Amino acid sequence: MKSEFLSHIKETMWTRRYAKRTIESYLYWIKAYIIFIGKIHPNDCHDKEVEKFLSYLSNNLNLAPKSQALALNSVNYLYKHILIKPLSLELRFNKSRVTPKLPTVLTTTEVKALLTAVNTNNLLLCQLMYGSGLRLMEAVRLRVQDINFDYHCIEVWNGKGGKHRTVTLAPELTEALKNQISQVSAYYVLDMKNADYSGVYLPFALARKYPSAAKTFNWHYLFPSNRLSLDPEVNKLRRHHINETVIQKAIKVASIKSNINKNVTCHTLRHSFATHLLQRGADIRTVQEQLGHSDIRTTQIYTHVIERGANGVTSPLSALI
Repeated sequence: MKSEFLSHIKETMWTRRYAKRTIESYLYWIKAYIIFIGKIHPNDCHDKEVEKFLSYLSNNLNLAPKSQALALNSVNYLYKHILIKPLSLELRFNKSRVTPKLPTVLTTTEVKALLTAVNTNNLLLCQLMYGSGLRLMEAVRLRVQDINFDYHCIEVWNGKGGKHRTVTLAPELTEALKNQISQVSAYYVLDMKNADYSGVYLPFALARKYPSAAKTFNWHYLFPSNRLSLDPEVNKLRRHHINETVIQKAIKVASIKSNINKNVTCHTLRHSFATHLLQRGADIRTVQEQLGHSDIRTTQIYTHVIERGANGVTSPLSALI
């Protein structure tokens, strides 16, 4: 990173244990703010310039509410924790009012067709996203020890918002998961013979708290990369998890092969999981816990998806035909 100022922000956030993606997002919006104010040092600006910046995102760029909120959080972090000049709690700017879209949901027939079209190397991970309602990054970051075969569940650690939860595991995936663990074991044996291998990445202070955990089999990723790579933060040789873009491409290719005329992404499988649970009679609170939503209003969007077909309402056209 060329800018010493942005490098300082990155180092500060890393010290405070912010997630890598959060750091990248915050730096992106802080940089955008600095460019917007004509590359004047942010210390010479405050509420007025921030209000203009946020209004510009809404008025000129038609930014979605969540993106505008992320920009606000980023700039707020800059002034509160870096410059120690907190912004006013009553900022006046034009808030984005883009109407949120209903999530794309597949029918059970479409899900079956999609999974049939997914290449075998990525099938298990896609089955977990649909069968357990996992987000893409939650799935690729699974460790061997996160699978509980006895109780048919998966432990999700540090999901969105840093939350932990336990989700259901389809018993039908048991054999495939055990085969996957066998493949991880083969990589593990090979890596442990490599003198330069530093073990798997451990989040936060776990590496210091459990010095031997990095080279313990159960801590290794369930879906590992097929090659070793250097950890850029500490310059150590590790085996990271599979790159999430591989799964994104696999889903996109499979949706085309199965002729599904919808905008299908990895998250579509999570949306379909929630909707199909509700259709099968699951309580909305149960679905909320499975998805890890803090607010039940977020989960209720899936009831709107079910009602989109106006169940129980007969069209007046039907009486004429």
